[in-house]
Amino acid sequence: MGPPRPSRARLTLVTTGRATLRGRALGAAVGIGADAVLGEPTPRLPHPVAAFGSAMGAVERRIYRDSRLAGAAHGALGVVAGAAAGAALRSTALATYVAVAQRELCRTATEVHDALAAGDLELARLLLPALVGRDPAGLDGNEIARAVIESVAENCVDAVVAPALWAVAAGPSGALAYRAVNTLDAMVGHRSPRYARFGWASARLDDVANFVPARATAALVVVVRPRSAAAVWRAVRRQARAHPSPNAGVVEAAFAAALGVRLGGTNRYGERVEERPVLGSGRQPEGADIRRAVGLTRQVTAALAALLVAVAGSRIGRREQ
Repeated sequence: MGPPRPSRARLTLVTTGRATLRGRALGAAVGIGADAVLGEPTPRLPHPVAAFGSAMGAVERRIYRDSRLAGAAHGALGVVAGAAAGAALRSTALATYVAVAQRELCRTATEVHDALAAGDLELARLLLPALVGRDPAGLDGNEIARAVIESVAENCVDAVVAPALWAVAAGPSGALAYRAVNTLDAMVGHRSPRYARFGWASARLDDVANFVPARATAALVVVVRPRSAAAVWRAVRRQARAHPSPNAGVVEAAFAAALGVRLGGTNRYGERVEERPVLGSGRQPEGADIRRAVGLTRQVTAALAALLVAVAGSRIGRREQ
């Protein structure tokens, strides 16, 4: 008689689960590819992430209190708004395209590289705030290069790997909820008298949301730079934990080791000064290393997209959920 046949309801559930998982993986890959080809949406229209930031800035002005509770409410509203926007889009590919910003990241970093290559230190200082929050005044070429490489490494997680992985995990709502968390962290998650308590919840949410993506990014660095695998492993294992961020330290250490440079040092943020730990064991970064960091980010992005396509067509994508 053979084994009993599964019920029609079970077949429907399995088929739906397969299509959902495979569709999310493929959609995230398509979104990454669209960003690489098209870049940011047309400048004549406000970028959705910028519009979200403006809206949450207005909410902050209405509900701000110097308390963690008020900050948690602000963060919760932002995450719900991001998830709702993703649900309204109903397209993992489109949501990933909105959430990912690899091409813009690489373009901005390359502009700083070109300014340094032309010997225009003042222009490089003017361009730097588009990437980092530290004070560019007085930074020489090597320190500007270090700042850019650290930003490129961290944003390889924030602007590429994390939104794509959250899209695979939870579809369009996951991609835009993640982008909401990351935007809120940039707005209120930094350490300052105003946001020490109000921004606490957003900063912790960002730490949680990036925990797996940061380590996945380090693994992808090993995939695209196998000759540096041992150095990357040592740097991540021995040095990353000294960084104040549980995630930025991991990916910055991986980039430093893969590029053969040394990151970390003194960072100035207005009146605040932070001493960051040394990451990597190579030489001091130079302007030309910015282009190498951009190239590494593009390789990581391509490897991630290829992996997602493979998942969409593999037995992983056909497994029951």
